[in-house]
Amino acid sequence: MLQDTAQGTYKKLIVDETSSKLIGAILVGDTSDYDLLLQAYLNEKALPEHPAELLFDTSTLSGGASASTMICSCHNVTRGDLVEAIHAGAHDLATLKDETKAGTGCGGCANMVKSVLDEELVAMGQEVNNHLCEHFEFSRQELFHICQVESIKSFDELIEKHGKGKGCDICKPTAASVFASLWNEHVLEGSHRGLQDSNDLFLANLQKDGSYSVVPRVPGGEITPEKLIVLGEVAKKFDLYTKITGGQRVDLFGAQVEQLPEIWDTLISAGFETGHAYGKSLRTVKSCVGSTWCRYGVDDSVGLAIDLENRYKGLRAPHKIKFAVSGCTRECAEAQSKDIGVIATENGWNLYVCGNGGMRPRHADLLASDLTTDELVALIDRVLMFYVKTGERLQRTSVWMENLEGGLEYLKQVVIEDSLGINAQLEKQMQHIVDTYQCEWKTAVESEEKRAKFMPFINSDQQSTDLGYQRVRGQRIPVTIVDPQLED
Repeated sequence: MLQDTAQGTYKKLIVDETSSKLIGAILVGDTSDYDLLLQAYLNEKALPEHPAELLFDTSTLSGGASASTMICSCHNVTRGDLVEAIHAGAHDLATLKDETKAGTGCGGCANMVKSVLDEELVAMGQEVNNHLCEHFEFSRQELFHICQVESIKSFDELIEKHGKGKGCDICKPTAASVFASLWNEHVLEGSHRGLQDSNDLFLANLQKDGSYSVVPRVPGGEITPEKLIVLGEVAKKFDLYTKITGGQRVDLFGAQVEQLPEIWDTLISAGFETGHAYGKSLRTVKSCVGSTWCRYGVDDSVGLAIDLENRYKGLRAPHKIKFAVSGCTRECAEAQSKDIGVIATENGWNLYVCGNGGMRPRHADLLASDLTTDELVALIDRVLMFYVKTGERLQRTSVWMENLEGGLEYLKQVVIEDSLGINAQLEKQMQHIVDTYQCEWKTAVESEEKRAKFMPFINSDQQSTDLGYQRVRGQRIPVTIVDPQLED
């Protein structure tokens, strides 16, 4: 075990009884050794004579990667499988994933797949590029800059001026996200609708049984008895499975696509807004009860959580964003595992950034201490917009931070010292998003044209609920309906 309190890092390795195989590891703060340790575990690599050396230096694990080295355990893809596909013509990440299925399961090996691809292309004498896809010879960051400078607001204009072909399921959702981050127009407007992925297209998460989720926003987890009653009434009327989530809100599952507008009509009338559970945007701002109720609380964490959620709701980003606010250093809201974490102290607020509690856990970094609320909000504005402006497609803030040249210190120079002279611009862009916010579901249900897009059949009034389902453990399972007149 290695703990460095000054750097905020903790490492622990768990080995078998012979000390020759790695069977587990814990990394907090610095997770840069994750890939190598994961490969050592998956491939049962022999450890050095003294495994504790790996706490300080994992370079001994990096050599000797063979063709049999397991890269993707979800689909049983080895390094040799990737190399073979690359030499057969899979020279971009999308094609390589499509050919081998590597990185299409849990996604934990995506960085390793990209590393193998880059290494092989270099070995083959080919240039390694960061092109978004075959239709754009630019990265997401470069496309964002182009759209901002040239005020491009449609995909047709973007691909005509700077791309080729008709686009694909990589560049279209990416462009949609960029347009939303810059101009904040409704995602179901005519020019944007065809760019969305399946979740954004219906403003709901598609579930494995073909139904959709309904997730209203509950800022800070604070809700009235009246709103709780409405959630129960909606769930009962539409026979929805309900679940209280770790993000302090209630999810409703099992809605059919044509039911969504009616459900949201009811929820919006009760004062709810979309929770953006379907979008690459702000999800929740978790909070503890803070100084209002807790004897240890030193500030109003619930009030700040509500203010932050209402400020940043609807912000589109390269990936989903989660916040938390703790009312004291006991950290009941687990703020240091979030993209943006705030902890109250006797002298103000401490701001932590770029944490991640997902499949690649990363401890958030302390960006600034003892901030006033105004200083805190200004810094969050800058960090988020800098991430939105420079992050790559589907890149979490944790990976973005790890890939920043200079890491935390560079980020401090940008957003605190204003080394690039862009802080005023970042704050102005964020204020535009705040000022132009609209509940996407409210806009959708108030438009007859948009409501019509949620009907399952164009030329029939038949409902998908007429097709036959049975309820099994809260899930709607399709069953076969046989018309007696058709039987022999």
